[in-house]
Amino acid sequence: MKIGYALTGSFCTVQRSLIELRQLAENNTVIPIVSENVANTDTRFGTARETLSLITGICGRPPIASVVDAEPLGPSQPLDALIICPCTGNTLAKLANGITDTSVTMAAKAHLRCDRPLIIAVSSNDALSQNLKNIATMLQRKSVYFVPFRQDSPTSKPHSLVSDFGLLSETLNCAMNLKQLQPLLI
Repeated sequence: MKIGYALTGSFCTVQRSLIELRQLAENNTVIPIVSENVANTDTRFGTARETLSLITGICGRPPIASVVDAEPLGPSQPLDALIICPCTGNTLAKLANGITDTSVTMAAKAHLRCDRPLIIAVSSNDALSQNLKNIATMLQRKSVYFVPFRQDSPTSKPHSLVSDFGLLSETLNCAMNLKQLQPLLI
């Protein structure tokens, strides 16, 4: 399969996401995409340069990191599926409200024009507050599937959700058969 794999700025989960990316890249053609924040932000979890280098090494090509470069991923350069892992609350809100101002949201918009699966692995500190309505909006969208998720830390971060990235491949397989992996809430 030809899979788009996008990473957004949930920096604490990027390393876990790269494990899944590596597994997918073993048997698929993977087109990497990063948000502008991932492409340009150094954090305590690593530098942007290190992250981009790891992604390039795994996929054999540098990631798409601009709106202009992401736009062709719809009809002119179709993907079998697009994965956003991790997907921040900010990106989720933009997707739910039709805002296309980043490389990742442009890739998703272009991809959804073809009614092919978009798989979202949410990682957001406000998913059970401000972003809950956006999860509900995206759950109703055709061709959108979520990697099952749970509360990250109910005591210290009661509004936070994180997907179980280990279920990404299984979610992708279900999505390719137009099914949502269940249970969604784990």
